[in-house]
Amino acid sequence: MSSVIQSVEELIQQAPDRNNQEHFKAMWQVLTELRDRIARRFALRLDPSVADLGVYGSPDGSTQGHLTAWAGEEIDWMIHSFMGTPAHSFTNMHLTVWLGPQLDVPHFGMALGTIPDMFCYLDLVPRSDLSVDLDALDRYYQPRNATYLAFEADPSFRPFTSRALYMRQAQSRTSLCYMSEATPENLEKIRCAAHEQLDQWLAWVDAALPVPAEQQAQLAARDLHVRRTISERDPANVMGEKIFGKELTDRLVGTLWGQSRQLPRAGSWQQ
Repeated sequence: MSSVIQSVEELIQQAPDRNNQEHFKAMWQVLTELRDRIARRFALRLDPSVADLGVYGSPDGSTQGHLTAWAGEEIDWMIHSFMGTPAHSFTNMHLTVWLGPQLDVPHFGMALGTIPDMFCYLDLVPRSDLSVDLDALDRYYQPRNATYLAFEADPSFRPFTSRALYMRQAQSRTSLCYMSEATPENLEKIRCAAHEQLDQWLAWVDAALPVPAEQQAQLAARDLHVRRTISERDPANVMGEKIFGKELTDRLVGTLWGQSRQLPRAGSWQQ
């Protein structure tokens, strides 16, 4: 099937009033399942900077969102969030886990949403140039290749090609980035792929190769740069501004990368 190359805003404009409330609940349940598994594995604290973002809303009070940000000794920054208008087509949900620089494992990235059909993104965010770092390519991405090829061959899923060059650059070549009808069958395929990736990722974290302390500062700086750039260049930010206004959206985007974080960053490089 052909790729979807329209922008999020254009897709929503074509069907602005589709009621996606039931689909939103089902997708949010999938992300919450994964979040709960991660919370059982890692010692995490809620960053005080998000104390008032557990429930936030649009200026007219018609729309709500939820954003929590967590950190710990092994996880530098974890986001679990949703925003949007489930009764009027658009929703955007995130579960992103950025590891500390002492762990030589890619980051965990996932997003679900309705624009207005179901959108899914699932990837291991690279921490190096995989055209050069063949050890990382073979260790972490070769095991994901079969799942990627299965989704490519599945006619239920249409590849979503972002118009934003950086967003395409930031993905690995095994990234699952698709649109599909929001059917129970399609959501279950995504759920299974997500739990499978999380299983592998947690096993890799448990067996992670330690990064020498003298190399951690550079890796931490790279991680932050990538996290900030992805957050600030996300094309869906324009929908946030339409719903919540620029001031609140700017704060939400800043929180995604930790602009006002209060908890210390992970790793021994600061000590």
